[in-house]
Amino acid sequence: MRVVVFRPINDTCTGAFRIGSILDDGRIADLTPEGLSRISCESELLKFFDLELGPLRNTAPGRTFERTEVTLVAPVPRPGKVICVGLNYRDHAEESGLPIPESPIIFSKFPTSITGPDLPIKLPHGSSEVDYEAELAVIIGRRASRVSSTDAMDYVFGYANFNDVSARDFQFADGQWQRGKSCDTFGPLGPFVLTRDEVADPHDLRIRFRLNGETLQDSNTGQMIFRIPELIEFISGSITLEPGDVIATGTPPGVGFARSPKIFLRSQDIAEVEIEGLGVLRNPIVGEEGQDVRSAK
Repeated sequence: MRVVVFRPINDTCTGAFRIGSILDDGRIADLTPEGLSRISCESELLKFFDLELGPLRNTAPGRTFERTEVTLVAPVPRPGKVICVGLNYRDHAEESGLPIPESPIIFSKFPTSITGPDLPIKLPHGSSEVDYEAELAVIIGRRASRVSSTDAMDYVFGYANFNDVSARDFQFADGQWQRGKSCDTFGPLGPFVLTRDEVADPHDLRIRFRLNGETLQDSNTGQMIFRIPELIEFISGSITLEPGDVIATGTPPGVGFARSPKIFLRSQDIAEVEIEGLGVLRNPIVGEEGQDVRSAK
């Protein structure tokens, strides 16, 4: 199932959501439970990712919408946690000039960084070195505490494209990653979550990033140093994971700051993350009003 969160274009209640799935013909089937006209807040959506409750599996499709009749938002608009894994592709660690990690490097992005497909990535004031990172996101489907790697995949709801957008000048000036990774709109996610049962092997998916149509990252998730079961075991050993939490599993080589010459996102660019089977996550880049980001050096 390709799970989406959306708003009908003609719905005047801008703070409300509906949950649905993408059909084979591209239409959106509304799975919002009968008697619930809309979902009034982002936190209410998290229960739909709880495999113990199984609300999506037990809901008959209602109305269907043409794709042009809806606006998709991030399929998890406000996760409780966004947990990222640094340097999880061997070649990316090497291009960054850093040693291969002996255990997962974990950091977080604030949930307010999350944005959806076709929505703008906004370049923050004071930064001229905003980078891209194509990543496979894992969406958690059960409360997980001290889970073994043997059982870890039972706690996965599904997978999605993710772009770990990073202000490198903020990141390197601060000496840690939180601010540079957590700016508003720096966590594009989507366009949908593909449920775990439809992915034969999440460690054998082609992963690519394109900037204005040019491919800058092209790898396979099989190149991850620490695989999904290991990550879930490691994280849940000290941090309780909950339904709707997002784990971004790291990026392959080809990021902008490691290139010569360096490549950073500029206003009017188009960023695309494409992972095999997960569609294309497309986002335009915009600068703040009055910010001449194309002339920034």
